[in-house]
Amino acid sequence: MTALAIETAAGNGAVRHTEFTITADGSYAARLVRGEGEGDRWFPERWTLDGPEPYAVPLPGNQPEEPDASVLPMADGRVLIHRRVADRDAFALLYPTGPGTGELALGTIARDSGRRLTLLPPSPNGSCAYALAAGPENSTLWLVAGGAFGPEPVATLQGRCSGGVWLDRTGRLLALDRELDGRTKAVAVDLERGGEVTPLLQITEESQDRLLLADPDTGLLLLRSDAPGHDRLGWGVLGSTLPVRFPECLRLADAAVTPFAVQPGQQLMPESCAVALRIDAAAGTWLGVWRPAGRRLHQLAAPEGWLAGSGLWTRDGVLRLPCATPAAPCAVAAVPAPADLPRPAPVPLKPQAPRPVPLAQAPLTGRQ
Repeated sequence: MTALAIETAAGNGAVRHTEFTITADGSYAARLVRGEGEGDRWFPERWTLDGPEPYAVPLPGNQPEEPDASVLPMADGRVLIHRRVADRDAFALLYPTGPGTGELALGTIARDSGRRLTLLPPSPNGSCAYALAAGPENSTLWLVAGGAFGPEPVATLQGRCSGGVWLDRTGRLLALDRELDGRTKAVAVDLERGGEVTPLLQITEESQDRLLLADPDTGLLLLRSDAPGHDRLGWGVLGSTLPVRFPECLRLADAAVTPFAVQPGQQLMPESCAVALRIDAAAGTWLGVWRPAGRRLHQLAAPEGWLAGSGLWTRDGVLRLPCATPAAPCAVAAVPAPADLPRPAPVPLKPQAPRPVPLAQAPLTGRQ
């Protein structure tokens, strides 16, 4: 789970950070920070989240990192770092060694003109890491950690690809947004079948359909599409024959709404999954919580120091949000999901005898 790319700063002793990424199992997280107490230098920082209390470990190297470096936590506690060095992309695994930082070099990839290589979200298996090099005509998926011989290409895909959402808990199926012939459609890539590509989202032939988030337990999909006439946030269920729905409650005036976490463990009940959303507007950033079945967006104040766009759910519906302030540089705030109150049943003005209505003449209910 990855925060949106941001840079924040507070007063004296503040820490600036560029991105906060959590492993799929929620045990570790990592970010690149710049702290006043560390000689005003950029360095990776690893958070441990699965213990009694969260704690952070700085992983400074022999020299400051560049602010365009990116980091990814691994399930074993090491941190993958991606550096851009001259005309190559370099990868290494960092880990604490007493007072210092150990580093295991993984190799480099020559940079192609017109392509920019970016790390994909953490793999569900936690032992592999992937990167995507997108070009105007085709894109290459790389295995950059977890292979036998350093970085190696996994698949070359037609079109310019972006995004990256895992569809299962084994790290086999990856969804990417592929731009081809002027249209962007989400596709599924099977990593165990040589990068075989199958369509995933095509709401209409002309629409731009991007996948934002997926829950492997229920198949709940959060997406963004202009199929309704303009860009809207919608949801559907993987493998379902029901159409994608675009809830009106997720459409806020003058605010951007971005999902970042789905409640796990709700097998066979995709509509009951709680979804956490980041809401950005001129007034600031705050939280949203929504369930498909509830059809209501709960808007909540963000805790102080929230690393906006990052967090994860527990199975029992508690949202855990990483926070950092000068007084508490490594903390997690627990936010229980608000309950959805049942909607009152409509009361008829006078008793009416029921009568069958042909399906073709049935009124639209507006149900989202």
